Amino acid sequence: MLKNVAVFTGTRAEYGLLYWLLKDIQSDIELNLQLLVSGMHLSPEFGSTYRQIEADGFVIDEKIEILLSSDSAVGVAKSMGLGVLGFADALSRLKPQALVILGDRFEALAAAQTAMILKIPVVHLHGGEITEGAYDDAIRHAITKLSYLHGTSTEEYRQRVIQLGESPDRVVNVGAIGLDHLARSTMLSVEKVADSLNFDLCSPYFLVTYHPVTLAKESPETSFQALLDSLDGFPDHQVIITYPNADDGGRKIIPMLEDYASQNPKRILAIKSLGQQRYLSAVKHACAVIGNSSSGIIEVPSFHVPSIDIGMRQKGRLAAESVFHCDPNEESITEAINHAISSNFKSNQKNILNPYGAGDASSKVIKMIKSLNSDLIKTFYDINSENII
Repeated sequence: MLKNVAVFTGTRAEYGLLYWLLKDIQSDIELNLQLLVSGMHLSPEFGSTYRQIEADGFVIDEKIEILLSSDSAVGVAKSMGLGVLGFADALSRLKPQALVILGDRFEALAAAQTAMILKIPVVHLHGGEITEGAYDDAIRHAITKLSYLHGTSTEEYRQRVIQLGESPDRVVNVGAIGLDHLARSTMLSVEKVADSLNFDLCSPYFLVTYHPVTLAKESPETSFQALLDSLDGFPDHQVIITYPNADDGGRKIIPMLEDYASQNPKRILAIKSLGQQRYLSAVKHACAVIGNSSSGIIEVPSFHVPSIDIGMRQKGRLAAESVFHCDPNEESITEAINHAISSNFKSNQKNILNPYGAGDASSKVIKMIKSLNSDLIKTFYDINSENII
């Protein structure tokens, strides 16, 4: 009998990381893929990226509308409430034997708490990580406690999930699942990237993604303006800027980046979503990736491309030596960019190792899913002097 495996996705970035796992579940003769799509995917404002999911050959079993036209904290909280209502109906219809959730976003928390109440075991990926500048940090740990199985991206994060009271036999270091693209996806040439964007990439370029910082006292508009001012100091470099996510404060950034791109359309391109293949291909050919996305820390170092990580959002994550951390002001950002594009860094960048694995996570997650049994009772795992892993 096929095991129904539901997978949740609410953002373009998360879907891109899950792509090969979705393909592997879809092709496995023992598993039946059920896809729940919500959040930014269903919003025209953020590119209606559910269309890309369908174009990739996946059937969307449930679309759960939760986004409100607001980027306030109250709006996000209300979206979570709508999510619980929608996920309750969707999961009761699908009746999966497992629900896979990646990461730490508010949409994912709504899905996880619903599944827990419905006694559907949650398989959580990328738990145990630290991002001190965003409320995603608390959400990630909350999802860990709502979940039954855990696939972490490093051994250090595995130990942290165990520290949260999860039994070691239910926590597996699978590596970062987005790195499967390095071994399995075909990258586009820079010419094909340019053609697909209808944007002439005739100069070295930066790839920029900046999201609002939701917990630290870091104004999205002030920090993003500092980034734009810094980019002005590199007129010989073109810039591709992707839109922010739907966290509170994100919509305040959108008109800023649109106005910035409109002032110099031959040098700067603003785009709602690149899609995973085009995004990773753009990373491969970029001089540097700039912003505060987790991708700059987890995936980009495997391309031997430098990342500039701005501000507090990702504070606490393990990072390769190719990640340059800086404060959210023009001077600090400019200094980090200069280090990243320096000849000194270029001479050493090929020797830098990514701590997030080798790109073989999907098969390990499939093995975890198949190991699930019907006993969902969890015993809190206490760590003490006689019980060290």
